[in-house]
Amino acid sequence: MEKNVIQPLIAASISFLIAIRAYRRKSLDLSGALSGFLVMFIHLALGYRYGAMLLVFFFTSSKLTKVGEEKKRRVDADFKEGGQRNWIQVLSNASIAMVLVVITWKLTGGQDKCLDSKDSTLVTSLLGGIIGHYCCCNGDTWSSELGVLSDAQPRLITTFKPVRKGTNGGVTLAGLLAAAAAGSVIGLTFVVFGFFTTKCAYDVAVKQLLVIPLSALAGVCGSLIDSLLGATLQFSGFCTVRNKVVGKPGPTVKRISGISILDNNAVNLVSILLTTLLTSIACVYIF
Repeated sequence: MEKNVIQPLIAASISFLIAIRAYRRKSLDLSGALSGFLVMFIHLALGYRYGAMLLVFFFTSSKLTKVGEEKKRRVDADFKEGGQRNWIQVLSNASIAMVLVVITWKLTGGQDKCLDSKDSTLVTSLLGGIIGHYCCCNGDTWSSELGVLSDAQPRLITTFKPVRKGTNGGVTLAGLLAAAAAGSVIGLTFVVFGFFTTKCAYDVAVKQLLVIPLSALAGVCGSLIDSLLGATLQFSGFCTVRNKVVGKPGPTVKRISGISILDNNAVNLVSILLTTLLTSIACVYIF
C-alpha cells in the first residue's frame, strides 16, 4: 500500500520540478511542459527504471541541443533557442513507450522484470520495445545534434553523394558514432537500474549485460531508419534567399532530395515505431 501511494507522489514531484525547469530554460514551451509532465509522471509512477531511461534521454538530448548553438543557428532554418519543443514533439518521442509501459505494468502487476523469454515472452518483447524506443530517440537526437557540428560533409544515405549540412537524410561517421553511444547510454541505464529493481537468477542477471551492445545497435538502427525516411519521404531544398536548407518547396528553393509526404515529427514517429518493433523481436530471440 505504501508503494502505491509514495511512488506516485515521488513521480509527481520529480515530474513537476523537471517540467518547470525545462520550461524556464526554454527546452520545452508551455504545451511541451504540460505534456512532458504527464509523460514523466506515468513513466516514474509505473516504474523507476522506465522513468530513468526517459530522463536520461531528455537530459542528455536537451544538453546536446544547446551545444554549438551559434553554428546550428547558421545551418538550421527552423532553429529555436534552447531547442524548445512543443507537445507534438514530446508525444511523438514518448507516446509509444508510454503505451508499452502501461501495458507492461498491467501484465506484471507493477513488478519490474528481467528480460527472460522463458519467464514471459510477452513481457520480454514489451521491455525490449521500450528499450528500443528510447535508443532510437536518443540515437537520432545525439546523431543530429553532434553530426551537424562535425567538420565532415554529410552524405545522403540513399546515394552517398555529398550534401549540405541540415539536409534530411544526410549522415556522417561522427553522427553514427554518436547514435551508437546514445543507444549504449540507454542500455546501460536499463541494466544498472535493473540491479536494484529486479530479482532474477544469476545467469539471467548476467545475460542482461547484452542489452548494452544491443542498445548501441538499436541507436544506430534508429538513426539510419530516420535518415532513410528523411531522404525519401521528407523534402529538403536549398533556399537561395535565406542561404539555408529548408523543409518546404518554394519559388526560391532548389530541391535536394525527398518528397513532401512526412514532416519531421512523422519521420520520428515512424522510425521509433520500426526500431521499437525490431528491438522487441531481437530481445525475444536473444533473451
